Amino acid sequence: MAQGSDATPDERLRALLRYAERLTLEPASVNERHVDALREVGLDDRAIHDAAQVVAYFAYINRVADGLGVDPEPDAG
Repeated sequence: MAQGSDATPDERLRALLRYAERLTLEPASVNERHVDALREVGLDDRAIHDAAQVVAYFAYINRVADGLGVDPEPDAG
């Protein structure tokens, strides 16, 4: 059974998810080849820029919350 980015049958979404995974888990490894893979599924530079901004923002805000000891779900539990 497919998991993660491989679980979607949509090629464009799969490419975006792979990019987001790589940018999140191995940001220093992202290179032009990864950006080209997004272009190959029809994303333009604006869409790629927006995707990078969203992924980077979530990484940033999660680190801020972790660094301040913020409980992500204060009402849970």
